[in-house]
Amino acid sequence: MKIRTIVLFVIVVALALPTFAGPMKAGKWSVSVETKMAGMDMKMPPMTFERCVTPEEAEKPQPPKARNEDCKIEDYKLEGNTVTWKVKCEKTNTSGEGKMTYSNDSYEGDMHMKMGDREVTQKITGKRIGDCDKK
Repeated sequence: MKIRTIVLFVIVVALALPTFAGPMKAGKWSVSVETKMAGMDMKMPPMTFERCVTPEEAEKPQPPKARNEDCKIEDYKLEGNTVTWKVKCEKTNTSGEGKMTYSNDSYEGDMHMKMGDREVTQKITGKRIGDCDKK
């Protein structure tokens, strides 16, 4: 499997993660994702982005929508301040699981994915940085 395909898949999943919302406050969040690819001794530079979590998302967390129609979110659970999930993509032979633990103004978690014979681990952290920008 080409490195480019792996990197694109990891980025798409990382962008979907804030959609989990979970037991967190509405507002603007800064999210950082560190990615390491096993077997290649390769660590990508951290990717940081901002996301506005609406009051509705914070109040009623939902699993992320798969951006690839082949991928399905399974076993999504919200227990207390922890969210767990599994993802499976039949066509690309990809599977993974993740866990996020939230506090009031921050969260951290990890995700482990297998893509064919490649393994990718992500460490995800988020911090509330204020209110969402007015539109």
